[in-house]
Amino acid sequence: MLKIYNTDMQTGITSEINEFKKGAWINLVNPSDNEISRVCQGINIQEDFIRYSLDLEEKARIDQEEDDNTVLFVVDVPIIEKTDDSVIYTTMPIGMIVVRDDFFITVSLRKNRVIEDFEKKRPRNFATYKKSRFILQILFSNSSLFLTYLKQISKETEVTEATLKDSMKNKELLKMLNLEKSLVYFTTSLKSNEVVMEKTMKGKIIKLYDEDEDLLEDAIIENKQAMEMGKIYSDILSGTMDAYASLISNNLNVVMKFLTSITLVIAVPTMISSFFGMNLSLPFQNNSMGFLIIIALSIVLSLFVAWLLKKKDMF
Repeated sequence: MLKIYNTDMQTGITSEINEFKKGAWINLVNPSDNEISRVCQGINIQEDFIRYSLDLEEKARIDQEEDDNTVLFVVDVPIIEKTDDSVIYTTMPIGMIVVRDDFFITVSLRKNRVIEDFEKKRPRNFATYKKSRFILQILFSNSSLFLTYLKQISKETEVTEATLKDSMKNKELLKMLNLEKSLVYFTTSLKSNEVVMEKTMKGKIIKLYDEDEDLLEDAIIENKQAMEMGKIYSDILSGTMDAYASLISNNLNVVMKFLTSITLVIAVPTMISSFFGMNLSLPFQNNSMGFLIIIALSIVLSLFVAWLLKKKDMF
């Protein structure tokens, strides 16, 4: 998907256009080869700069091409992947390309909330031709989104814990395992993004104005806060999983102990009836009340065995 946006310098209104106009923002989401070729030929840049950001394994970094004055920023953004019975929080790279002083390009493999917010909500002081500010606004929005998803993970963990207390199934543990994996993805990506922002803060990559520096500092603070939250949640979740794994194992042991005790109690009347079922001379065989006597004896002995097991805390 290829979309081009431009902010009118007179009115400040941002609208979608169909041509490569100086100062425009070019947004590529899972672009086709034809769309990549069209952009590269239209604004005269290398295809590699766009394709780098389409690799899910691409790390957050800054790449600068001095020959044509093009700078590539790659950062990780949080996304949600939904499966049949679970939700996994993970990350993917997006690329931000400053092409000379003419164009700004964003590249991502799939739709994400960070870029969609700029397409739909238009943050305050947003303008496509203010490339430095645009990058910093994306960085700040990205850090804030990490914090939002971390809070969602915390709430989902609490809900899963409440369900897990009385459960002996693996479903809830697997869900918590997915949440723990999500926190690992988040903390790793946040560390990489921090390196990019710290490098940008030095002002050697793009020109920073006073207001831009304040915005970048806010983004760095948000990112560090997200890192701390991610680490805390990860430690808590890891300890909780170990505790509940032991709890589930203990619940299973209690059930097995109870079933074993029931088996022992039931085995007493079964054993007695087996004796009297043999072709031997046995007590009460000629007694008209023999059947009731054997039943009463079985009940008394079963109750006695149950009392012994209860005394030894087997029931």
